[in-house]
Amino acid sequence: MLRTQPADVVVVGAGLGGLATAIRVAADGHHVTLLERDPIPGGRAGQILDRGFTFDTGPSVMTMPALVADLYALHGERMQDHLTMERLDPAYRATFHDGSVVRIRGSVAAMTEEVRQLAGPAEADNFVRFAGHLKKLYEAEYETFIDANFDSPLDLARPDKMVNLIRLGGFRKVANLVGSFLTDWRLQRLFTFQSMYAGMSPYEALGIYAVIAYMDAIAGVYGVKGGIHAIAEGLADLASRQGVDIRYGAEVAEVTGTGKRANGVRLVDGTVHHADVVVLNPDLPIAYRDLLPPRATPARVKRLTFSPSCTVVHLGLDRKLLDAAHHNIHFAEDYQASFDDILAGRLQRDPSWFLSVPTHADPDMAPGGGEVAFVLVPSPNLNGDPINWTHQGQREVAATIERLEQAKYGPVGDSVVTSHVVTPQDWADMGMAAGTPFAASHHFRQTGPFRPANVAPKVDGVVFVGSSTTPGVGVPMVLVSGRLAAERVAQQLEQQP
Repeated sequence: MLRTQPADVVVVGAGLGGLATAIRVAADGHHVTLLERDPIPGGRAGQILDRGFTFDTGPSVMTMPALVADLYALHGERMQDHLTMERLDPAYRATFHDGSVVRIRGSVAAMTEEVRQLAGPAEADNFVRFAGHLKKLYEAEYETFIDANFDSPLDLARPDKMVNLIRLGGFRKVANLVGSFLTDWRLQRLFTFQSMYAGMSPYEALGIYAVIAYMDAIAGVYGVKGGIHAIAEGLADLASRQGVDIRYGAEVAEVTGTGKRANGVRLVDGTVHHADVVVLNPDLPIAYRDLLPPRATPARVKRLTFSPSCTVVHLGLDRKLLDAAHHNIHFAEDYQASFDDILAGRLQRDPSWFLSVPTHADPDMAPGGGEVAFVLVPSPNLNGDPINWTHQGQREVAATIERLEQAKYGPVGDSVVTSHVVTPQDWADMGMAAGTPFAASHHFRQTGPFRPANVAPKVDGVVFVGSSTTPGVGVPMVLVSGRLAAERVAQQLEQQP
């Protein structure tokens, strides 16, 4: 039956996925109430303000800004009137154990020249072929695996699409796929490390996850004035302008319902909000555990395996770092062993690590000409070795300062005004299953139609959004999940009497 009257939709959680869903559902003409337990929007893309420094607490790399622009366009607005983003060149500065440095440049032409200077004309030609192949793989995969709702594995049974993905190496291992084009070991690492975001080693991740490298290196990385959290603030403002009722400090205790159907939510203070459909943005396993009755949790969710976690150290410095790009990667000498350690659930003996300096895009994020440093080190999730993260977290601050100084970024220890550390235990305390912000891993049995569905199979009127459902982890994927969730809301409303 076609619904002619606006519905009442409650979205729980103002993370990027919840905001994207609310904006899209409001564009469909429905009444949307967005409930957020924190005093600010963003979820994982949160913010810490301390002594004049502004720290992004979650994602630090922005790709595919068109997905944000689409949300503004739904309401006749232009993203650039509200958010300032500029493509970074270089997108990354990568340093290897032998002292060599490679920059991921801001265009294919510039990157080709970078490869030529590093490894010669033959490898530059290889890179051009590789870049073209990544683009084809992304285009073939987007409709099949990314921007698609699945009702069963049979949704993949489209021979033309699958044959094309197989032909392009989508079901090979990432390391093998990249190695079939690039021979230089540094370039192979540069275009395979992204599989860690999917919770796997490049030696076991499927080739379809090479598209993360496409988003980084071909589509481009962007600096955001105000940091990634500014996107959440911008989308929250957009949602409010379009009639979404956002309520901060509103913590949901449970989804209410009669029989098999949800009919709203109850807050911890006892307030009840009626809803024709409830959208849940908390981490999906936690949403099942805390907000729905035990019988609602599918067996697939109970069996989930999770990506490794990370430890993040935020440093507010009173001087600039020396010779740092906006994004910087330092690769472990034994690249494969670093993956072996983390995937075995133990601390890495020789970790690769990542430094982001968001003050490159917005100097106002630090006072008085200072600097903001975001340093991420992969860590085991809470299902790995037992670790006292209170003690380890403090060790990580000291280790981070030592790493930065050894990498010749300057006398960092003498420059620290303030610091914050976020460990796997902190991620768990924020409501992330297994203490990882990277959600359920993306091995084949947790990919596409095998990933937890964005509708609750045992409770009508409940939709999920975020990185633990389709299509997966990362800012672009979470924004896409908002579109898929909005589509599910429309389907749920059509099925109601």
